[in-house]
Amino acid sequence: MGGARTALFCWLYARHCGGSFILRIEDTDRERSTEASVNAILDGMAWLGLDYDEGPFYQTQRMALYQQQIDRLLKEGNAYHCYCTRERIDALREQQRSGGIKPRYDGHCRDLSAPPAGAPAPAVRFKNPQDGAVVVDDLIRGPMAFSNTELDDLVIARPDGTPTYNFTVVVDDLDMQITHVIRGDDHINNTPRQLNIIRALGGTPPHYAHVPMILGSDGQRLSKRHGAVSVLQFRDDGFLPEALLNYLVRLGWSHGDQEIFELSELIKLFDIADVNKAASVFDFDKLMWLNQHYIKQADASRIAAEIGRHMAQLGLDPQAGPDLEDVVNVQRERARTLAEMAEKSAFAFRDFDSYEQTAAKKHLKQAAVEPLLSVRQRLEALSEWTPEAIHQAVLAAAESADVKLGKLAQPLRVAVTGTAMSPSIDQTLWLVGKSRTLARIDAAIAYIERAEASA
Repeated sequence: MGGARTALFCWLYARHCGGSFILRIEDTDRERSTEASVNAILDGMAWLGLDYDEGPFYQTQRMALYQQQIDRLLKEGNAYHCYCTRERIDALREQQRSGGIKPRYDGHCRDLSAPPAGAPAPAVRFKNPQDGAVVVDDLIRGPMAFSNTELDDLVIARPDGTPTYNFTVVVDDLDMQITHVIRGDDHINNTPRQLNIIRALGGTPPHYAHVPMILGSDGQRLSKRHGAVSVLQFRDDGFLPEALLNYLVRLGWSHGDQEIFELSELIKLFDIADVNKAASVFDFDKLMWLNQHYIKQADASRIAAEIGRHMAQLGLDPQAGPDLEDVVNVQRERARTLAEMAEKSAFAFRDFDSYEQTAAKKHLKQAAVEPLLSVRQRLEALSEWTPEAIHQAVLAAAESADVKLGKLAQPLRVAVTGTAMSPSIDQTLWLVGKSRTLARIDAAIAYIERAEASA
């Protein structure tokens, strides 16, 4: 979610300013940048509709450029080979922590004139300035100063030759002429280091904006323990992309008290300088409310195509029941997600072998048999199976049995759906269909008689 919101802010700001939104896949860390994780980014962007003007650019395909710039820094004396072993670095950090000192590289190899005897393959470190300060003029947080004495000599290439994140992004930003970098505030400590590298390369730094993190309801950083946190999981759980976009943009940005925005409005109104400094709390209930709003507003044919996929995941055949657009029009006021809509509509697509126990105990009693027989007779006689005709038949049966409509509707609902919860009784029967409705009423009457016989 954090990455999706950052991408959205980048996309909106680029569109607002008439600029270009560039998609860069920073995949030099091969353990983290798997094919699956990269595809999740691409698929998530496509589903959200965040189209990019250039890219995707893969850093693993730009290694020659990074090596060229590393060689330049080494030649100009702005970088050096570090022969320190992992064991030495670990011991150094442990010693510093024990002494209450912030762990940082001690510059052991900074002024070596030649490799030590028997030295392992070296890493390459950037020779960070040892005095002065770096000022990050953040577009959200304002100026932030960092003393160079707090910044150690960063590894920019590993012993196997692969460049590190903080170096590759600098080279890419300069090569791609990036003007604005919008990213999470977990990168704040990286920014002064990157600014020093940019200056060593003689480049003009981009403007930076660090957006605050997203928190769960417990005030901790949003993670899997809070529920779904990936874009594709929200898609699979039945959310609409416009609902998720609308919700994400309001996590840290606002325009008065307005809650719902058209995308064209967001492009016109969004300015990265208006993003709040404080972290935002992810509210699943509010996202549900927004999603239901968009379900209500969406074209029925579009929602029908979507819930067909969710029904298939439930093992339902979307062709074995009513028209899916009819289902949407009946259920869109009752479902907060497409998955929930599919689940609540399952009664119209498959038969059931048992009743919800509490509902059956309360409503499928001997007293319901005569009203059920009466309504069955009237339903069977209908020449048109429409909600209006069904309503009149149920109403007439209730009047004939001298009971209130609800006293008939609830046993009828349990008989036809297996539960006490469904849309209005006329719409419920309409979706189930005539033959299925009659068969299920017969099954409910038989169930009541068996229960009476065994009592």
